[in-house]
Amino acid sequence: MKYISTRGGDAQLTFEEAVLTGLAPNGGLYIPEKIPTLPSNWQTIWENYSFVDLSVAVLSLYISEDEISSRDLRALVEKSYSTFRHPDVTPVYKISDKLFILELFHGPTFAFKDVALQLLGNLFEFFLRRRNARKNPGEQPEKLTVVGATSGDTGSAAIYGLRNKANIDIFILHPRGRVSPIQEAQMTTVTDSNVHNIAVKGTFDDCQDIVKSLFADRAFNEKHRLGAVNSINWARILAQTVYYFLAYFHARRSLSFDVELQFVVPTGNFGDILAGYYAKRMGVPMGKLVVATNANDILARFWKSGRYEKQDSGAQPPTDGLPVAPVSGASDGKQAGDGVQETLSPAMDILVSSNFERLLWYLAFESAKGASDEAKRAAAGATIDGWMKEMKADGRVDVPVAALELARRDFLAERVSDAQTLGTIRQYFEGRLSYVADPHTAVGLTAAGLVAGQNSALTVQIVLATAHPAKFSEAVTRALASAADFDFDRDVQPPEFKGLLERPRRVIGVDAPKVDLVKEVIEEHVQKPVAQDVSAGASV
Repeated sequence: MKYISTRGGDAQLTFEEAVLTGLAPNGGLYIPEKIPTLPSNWQTIWENYSFVDLSVAVLSLYISEDEISSRDLRALVEKSYSTFRHPDVTPVYKISDKLFILELFHGPTFAFKDVALQLLGNLFEFFLRRRNARKNPGEQPEKLTVVGATSGDTGSAAIYGLRNKANIDIFILHPRGRVSPIQEAQMTTVTDSNVHNIAVKGTFDDCQDIVKSLFADRAFNEKHRLGAVNSINWARILAQTVYYFLAYFHARRSLSFDVELQFVVPTGNFGDILAGYYAKRMGVPMGKLVVATNANDILARFWKSGRYEKQDSGAQPPTDGLPVAPVSGASDGKQAGDGVQETLSPAMDILVSSNFERLLWYLAFESAKGASDEAKRAAAGATIDGWMKEMKADGRVDVPVAALELARRDFLAERVSDAQTLGTIRQYFEGRLSYVADPHTAVGLTAAGLVAGQNSALTVQIVLATAHPAKFSEAVTRALASAADFDFDRDVQPPEFKGLLERPRRVIGVDAPKVDLVKEVIEEHVQKPVAQDVSAGASV
């Protein structure tokens, strides 16, 4: 399997090269040259597989045995998921016969991004150790300088995946004051010498733009050997496809299989739902995927109009009479002066969804005219390069009707307000299940209800729960303030979070969203490579 850039070019990378490179030199994202098909008997053979077994089976379709042996791949996967608190890694919780919740927050940082970033951290370590084992005595070891932007959860998950790993420095940019207190504490209380948190005065999009600019700076990139942990890194998308398989088999065992599954995904940067799209294209039976956005609704607007446009999101949808009071880090549609609306689901407070480029490539590929897949890939790359240049210059791009119809074939999209989010948190706690949803999961649950009327009687919905509710204590407490039987410490707070806000922190402030300021921080704090004990070779 080779990997190509969404913006064209002749380069074809191995899996290792794509993972270590992250972002293509031409600004594109790496995708597999083709989506593999599943074995003809996969539903029978994989039916009772554990999460680890499914991971090995799915990843093996994208990673050649020549690159990572079956033994090493299994060892990497087992190591990555040994840190999770639930034996199923991503368990499925039944709400009713028509609704399930796929809980993705049982990893070390209580967010779905642990699923990919525990694996990615181990892949980075594995590849570096193997490369350094091949060097001659006295030769300079290879190292990796990982840079990433976070709207809350990516940062802590990446830090926990890479902390204290030899020859890897990690620099995480977050928008100052725009992540939840718990999210900030999870990042900044990690004081390992290779971990560097950068608080940028700006938005997540500013942080994301800085990271992309660093990758685009060839001299800086080559000097520091930059690696990506944001979902621009293909390995993150690949790892996340696995829990769609797990949920499918769970539903198959639990239900009469005359049903149609519909996955509903709280969506910001489009990585989590893109993994579902790959699972669907590989052959997992499912209906349309539901894109659930908050007030920052560039994706919901795209599915309505075919215009992918960076702009203010405008007025909120109706609040259904629910009161909306100010709360730290959210204002139910308040403009931040930069187009981003601060909401109760801050991990989705994003104007431009980086991973959407990958979906656009497939839409362009299917729409392209050509006698061969090679010709269609070239045409799609040229189209995406043009669309992304147009987006950068004008802040918008209009996708042809044919491509929009292809997008509507596989997706629905809904926008959810803060007031609706609060109402949904209350609804699910006050019901007989007493289920406490975090605000991002509540966005998904709300969207599931909004589209339910369009579904057939056979549709069963699976909503992805992307974070533990304790990470967003202000929103959850506000939603459940009137619930007499709710106690945050008893019902929500995990032991790992107690005292977290009082621990010592290490963070570097940057007073403007400028690339040069971040470069100065990296230059000052990056560590020198160190010789490793490579007597064990590249073993995991």
